[in-house]
Amino acid sequence: MRYDMPQLRCSVCGYIYDEEVGEPSTKTEQNTRFDELADDWRCPVCAAEKSAFSPVPTSLKSGPVLSMVWRCTVCNYRYSEETGEAATDTPPGTRFAELAEEWRCPVCGAARSAFMMVRKDAIAHEKSGKTVSDVIIDALLAYGIDLIFGLPGTSSLGLVDAIRKNGKVRYIVVRHEEAAAMAASAYNKLTGKIAVCLTIAGPGATNLATGLYDAKEDGASVLSLNGQVEMQYTGEYGMQEIDQDAFFRPITVYNNTLSDRKLTLLLLSRAIRYAKLRHGVAQLSIPNDIQKQLLDPAICKREIVIDEPVIIPDAASLKRAKEAIESAERPVVIAGFGAYNDAEAVLAFSEKIDASILTTYRAKGILAEDHPRVISVLGSVGSPQARTLVERADLIITFGVGFSKFTNVPTDTPIIQVDTNPVKLGIGQETIPLWGTCSETIPLLTGMVSQKIRPGLADEIAGMKQAWFDQLEREADPDAKPIRPPFIMKVLSETLPEDAVICLDVGENQWWFGRNFLMKHQRFTMSGYLGTMGFGFPAAIAAKLAYPDKQVVCITGDGGFSQAMADFVTAVKYDLPMVVIILNNRQLGMIQVEQLMEHYENFGTDLHNPDFAAYAEACGGAGIRVEQPCDLKGAVTQAVSMNRPVIVDLICDARRFV
Repeated sequence: MRYDMPQLRCSVCGYIYDEEVGEPSTKTEQNTRFDELADDWRCPVCAAEKSAFSPVPTSLKSGPVLSMVWRCTVCNYRYSEETGEAATDTPPGTRFAELAEEWRCPVCGAARSAFMMVRKDAIAHEKSGKTVSDVIIDALLAYGIDLIFGLPGTSSLGLVDAIRKNGKVRYIVVRHEEAAAMAASAYNKLTGKIAVCLTIAGPGATNLATGLYDAKEDGASVLSLNGQVEMQYTGEYGMQEIDQDAFFRPITVYNNTLSDRKLTLLLLSRAIRYAKLRHGVAQLSIPNDIQKQLLDPAICKREIVIDEPVIIPDAASLKRAKEAIESAERPVVIAGFGAYNDAEAVLAFSEKIDASILTTYRAKGILAEDHPRVISVLGSVGSPQARTLVERADLIITFGVGFSKFTNVPTDTPIIQVDTNPVKLGIGQETIPLWGTCSETIPLLTGMVSQKIRPGLADEIAGMKQAWFDQLEREADPDAKPIRPPFIMKVLSETLPEDAVICLDVGENQWWFGRNFLMKHQRFTMSGYLGTMGFGFPAAIAAKLAYPDKQVVCITGDGGFSQAMADFVTAVKYDLPMVVIILNNRQLGMIQVEQLMEHYENFGTDLHNPDFAAYAEACGGAGIRVEQPCDLKGAVTQAVSMNRPVIVDLICDARRFV
């Protein structure tokens, strides 16, 4: 349909081109018909092509539908078409294109050409088919993050729907947010990769706290995305609203709330970078209304997420370390969790200087515990032989060791300490600190020192190991009833696959595992410094998602499992085969021991338990109850072979040695 001197509207931004008026900003003269414009003519507002224009049947004022704001790129002054500019006698309603050529910025004197349209970004966002939530989920995948644990709810629905639409992110819906955070923490401890926990504002966010504190204390990288109420409703007495920035501040290495959609990718990239490089929790709250806003990711600022840099100690410190090693007569190597991925390097170094190897609890299994150089864990769950070696050493060489009170490394002995965290260095007055990455520093030291042969050491270590193994064998009474934990650990050591992933809870099960279970080539994880009950089972869910082809085993107590048992249905729902070994002694056994040690009467530790095997069946899994020691090995073998979530309920003795 043809009109005399028609007007045409841009379908992208709403700008009106009037043939009678022309367009000053594109130097288009009055009475220029639209079809006479050059093919490369563009909308002066959004740069849309001519094909985006269509005629309008009514007379409208030419120009943008909305008043525009223009920003000076020199001084950041903003010119508003709506208000004009009194300083230059420019009346309200004056379009930027109508300003005289000699018009200058009233602040810095910059020419008109130095200005750019501020609202162009907003127009681009409205063109986008993606929401803030869509952009966040797409970005997570681009950063290699594809696993989210959580619960949906009102203030996170935009994010949850973005997961649904994306289709490439694994979303594991748990029954309690604490399990989501613990699973995310365990996933990083096992794989080094980041997982996300996602929940709602208020109670959902607060329920994450224990699991996130576990990640904080053990240096696990976790990203916590939390809904938040719409910004206009935040404040005291708001429904499901708390000050999440304040709540998460003590837990996190990065903590923020997204209040402007344009900052989405900038804040997300910072959160991931901080979580990776500072080995901790990054938290980002996204208000419900912002989750739904349209966003063009192409015009968002972002920062590069780099891998952790390799750190090499300075030459002077390496020289001091070499001299100390060369002069030592009774050196001992202690491998910590920081060296867990450097087993071969630790072994090569120990062989070069002819030294025995001890481990911290978290590094248990870095090398098979029947290896001729490995004595045992050092600490409260370790062998007396390990304590003898470390106490008589004239030099202790530690690789990635945390120096917890339970390991109790003698700090008055000369120490060579390798760690990536400079704050942890210098543990003792005679310590030689080596600020470096274990994977780089250990081979450097190996290449610097001379080959040592210490006559009689190999035989002495062999004798120590045999004495310790003989003691463990004596403790594993196959006839004692109720079943004794040392016998349970002996059977598990002999029965579980050598490449199994073991997830450990806190309590007596943890004490017996550290002391009596002999690692081969298994991998295990636990709650280290926080030591929180209920960690083992969520960790097993994470382990099975991380290693779907490996056997996953959760070793827990009746107290620890009871705190997480609601999520057994989660393992069933997502078809995550695993074996849950419950040491059911009807006691908070470790607390009972602590009361005994501090000369208190035993009180408040007895547990009234359900039939855990029957509970497994009710959830859709399998349950096996074991009361006789002679049935234990067969039950574990059966459970491992079943390829489904299985609970093995072991009725056992709560006592240690009395």
